[in-house]
Amino acid sequence: MSHYKSHLRDLEFNLFEVLGRARAYGRGPFAGTTPETARDILAAVERLAVHELADSAVEADRNPPMYDRAERTVTLPEAFKKAYARWTDSGWHLLDLPESLGGAGVPPSLRWAVAELVLGANPALYMYQSTAGFAKILDRLGTPGQRGLARLLVERGWGATMVLTEPEAGSDVGACRTRAVPQPDGTWHIEGVKRFITSGEHDLAENILHFVLARPEGAGPGTKGLSLFLVPKYRPADLTGEPGPRNGVFATALEDKMGLKASATCELVFGAGEPAVGMLLGERHDGIRQMFHIIEQARMIIGTKSMATLSSAYRNALAYAKSRTQGADLTALADKSAPRVPILRHPDMRRSLLLQKGYAEGLRALVLHTAAVQDRIAEAEAAGTRDDAAHALNDLLLPIVKGYGSERACEQLGHALQTLGGAGYTQDFPMEQYIRDTRIDTLYEGTTAIQGMDLFFRKIARDQGGALSALLDEVRATAAGTPEDGTLAHAHTLLARAADHLQAMATGLGGHLLASLEDPQAAYQVGRGTTRLLMAAGDVLLAWLLLRQAGVATRLLADPATAGSGAQRSFYRGKVATAAFFAAEVLPLVAAQREIADRDDAVLMTLDEDAW
Repeated sequence: MSHYKSHLRDLEFNLFEVLGRARAYGRGPFAGTTPETARDILAAVERLAVHELADSAVEADRNPPMYDRAERTVTLPEAFKKAYARWTDSGWHLLDLPESLGGAGVPPSLRWAVAELVLGANPALYMYQSTAGFAKILDRLGTPGQRGLARLLVERGWGATMVLTEPEAGSDVGACRTRAVPQPDGTWHIEGVKRFITSGEHDLAENILHFVLARPEGAGPGTKGLSLFLVPKYRPADLTGEPGPRNGVFATALEDKMGLKASATCELVFGAGEPAVGMLLGERHDGIRQMFHIIEQARMIIGTKSMATLSSAYRNALAYAKSRTQGADLTALADKSAPRVPILRHPDMRRSLLLQKGYAEGLRALVLHTAAVQDRIAEAEAAGTRDDAAHALNDLLLPIVKGYGSERACEQLGHALQTLGGAGYTQDFPMEQYIRDTRIDTLYEGTTAIQGMDLFFRKIARDQGGALSALLDEVRATAAGTPEDGTLAHAHTLLARAADHLQAMATGLGGHLLASLEDPQAAYQVGRGTTRLLMAAGDVLLAWLLLRQAGVATRLLADPATAGSGAQRSFYRGKVATAAFFAAEVLPLVAAQREIADRDDAVLMTLDEDAW
C-alpha cells in the first residue's frame, strides 16, 4: 500500500472554490486549460503519483544511489528508474512549458498543484525532472542558439542542475572561487569545485546540463563579478544533441546524507585534468540576477515539497489515530472497566492533529495563493504588460513559502510522529522517512535565517514596506468582515490584532535599520529579529487563508444547492473548525513574538566568546 495519502479534494477546493481559478482557466493565455481539463489532469496525476511513483521513493531510501569511484558515475536503483521513466513518458512534467517548447502552457497555479502530488509521492523524482524549469529559463535568458539548446533539453529529456555552492563559501555566494577563462573560439573553460549539487550525476538521462556560477578571469570581487555558464556533461556532437565527447566535469563524491537519499547530491569538479568547456548564458555577465530565476523556482519547489510531505504525514497520523485503541475516555478515567477508545478521542491528541491539519492545509493554501499571484504575472506578460504589484507580492511571499513552510512542516512532522508513538519510529510507517527527507528543506536554497533576512532586507526594507502593507490590507479586510458563522467572530478579532502586531514588528525592525546609519550596533537588533518576523508573518498569513476558506465553506454550507451531504458537509465543517481552532491556538502568540522583537537586547552581541 502506498505511503502517500494525497488530498485532491483540498487541492480542488483551493483552486476553484476559494481562488476562483475557473474564471481564469480557459481564456487568455490559459485558453487551452479549461477547468474541466485541469480537474482531469489532477485526477490522472494523482493516480500515477499514488500507485506508480510513491513506492520507489521508499525503495530508493532503503537502497540508495551508488557511486563508482573509478568511473565517477552514479547509478540509481532499477525501481526508481522505472518510476522516473513512467513519469517522464506520461508527459505531465512538461505541462507548464510554452507550446513553442512542446508544452501545454498551463497556468502556474495548476503547475504547482500537480507538483504537490508528485513531490508528496516521490520528492527526489520531481527534483531529477527539472527539465521544464531550466528549459524555460534558458528560453527566456539565452541567445537564439541557446534557445535551440532549450528545445534539445526537452526533446531529449536531459537533466539539468543549479551549480552554486562551494566548499568554503557556503551561502556567501560572493566568495565564489570557481573561475571562467575565455577561449579564442568564444567558449569558456570552467575551473573549480562545487558541493551539494542536487542531481549532479545520475543515469536517468543521456546528458546533464549544468548551470554554473563562476567568476570570469579579471572580473571584480563579490556577486557583481559573477556570471552564469552552461556546462554539459557531454558536449553535443551535432545540432541533434547527440552526445559527443565527455566534458571535463566529474562527480568526485556522492554525499552520505541524513535523508532524501534517492536524490544524488554530489561534489563536482570542473576542469581537473581536462577542460570543462562551457558557454556564457545569454549575452551579458549578469550571473547573480540570472541565478535568482533558478533560486526562486527552487524555493517554490521546496515549500511545496514540505507542505506535501506534511499533508501526507498528517493524513497517515489521522488514519492511525482513528484505528489505534488505547486508554479509556478521559471522562471515565476512574472507571477501570470502561471500554478502550481510539486515541483520536483523547483531547491532547485531537489538539495535536487539528493543528497538524491547520498547518498542512494552511501551507497548501499559501502555496496555491502564491501560485495564483504567478497566474496574474503570466496573464500580464501575455498581454505585453507588467503587473508590478503581483511581482512585488510574489517576491514577498517566496521566502515565507520556503522558509516558514519548511520550518513548520518539520515541527509538525514531529507531532505526527508523536501520534504514532514508538511505531512511528520504525520503518513500518512512513513517518521516520518523512522526517529525515524533510529536514533538508530548511537548508535548501538558504537556511531559514537567510530566508528571514531576505524577507526583511530585500522584500520589505528595499520596498519600503509597500508589498507587506498591501498584503496586510487584504488580511485586515478579511478580519473586518462579519462572518456568517458566529463561531468565527473571535477568530476575526484575533486576526486583526495579529496583523497589527506583525506590521508593528516590521516597522520596529525598520526603525532599527534606519538608526544603524548613525549607530552601526543597531543593525544587531535587526539581525536577531528577522527570523522571528518570518515566522510571525507565516502564522498570520496561514490564519488569514484558513479564515478565507472557512468563509467560503460557511456560505456553501448555508446553501442546500452546494452544501451536499455526508463527506461534502463534513469537509466544509472541518474547514470552519480548523480555522477557528488555528486562530485561537496560534494568533495570540504573535503578540509575544512582537514583544520579544521590540525588546532592546544588551547581552547577545556583547557576551565574550569565552563565556559561551
